[in-house]
Amino acid sequence: MSDQSSNQKKTNQFTIIKDDPNDGHGGYGIGSISLENMSSVIIDPNDDRAYVDMEAMHARSAVERRVKFQNDREVVKNGKLYWIVWVTVEKGENGPYFAGVAGSEIVVDRKIKRAYKSMPEHVKQMEQSLKGKIVVDHMDDHSKKLLKDFLADFEGGDMWKNSTKELKNALPE
Repeated sequence: MSDQSSNQKKTNQFTIIKDDPNDGHGGYGIGSISLENMSSVIIDPNDDRAYVDMEAMHARSAVERRVKFQNDREVVKNGKLYWIVWVTVEKGENGPYFAGVAGSEIVVDRKIKRAYKSMPEHVKQMEQSLKGKIVVDHMDDHSKKLLKDFLADFEGGDMWKNSTKELKNALPE
């Protein structure tokens, strides 16, 4: 039991800004995109939950496991909707804040072990988040509320307080 709770505590952390791995030199990897400041939040509107699952960064979140992905949404028309929200954290003058937030849809039908997601959309939303964009207008209101509550309550709410008005206006009260 204690192993499970310690694992849960580790996964419920946002990745906050790390040191520059290049440290000023122009060697291999310069110009590549770093995902070090990004975390993945799973929104489960079916169970009224929101939680960090860093395995989503590699398409291995609990929601994505043990299903075969299809390109056709019709295959999972009886499936449950989930969102992977790509959250990028930056450091501002008042401390860390949620700089980029972009949601990507996943529909999972556990009965038939099939799921739908658009990989190009997930990549695009990750990129939007990294660029500091807020892209949540396509999410349903209930899921946006779960996301807002999760971000606003995270570690006392300081990162939410430091976030932009654009983010706060995009997510309902």
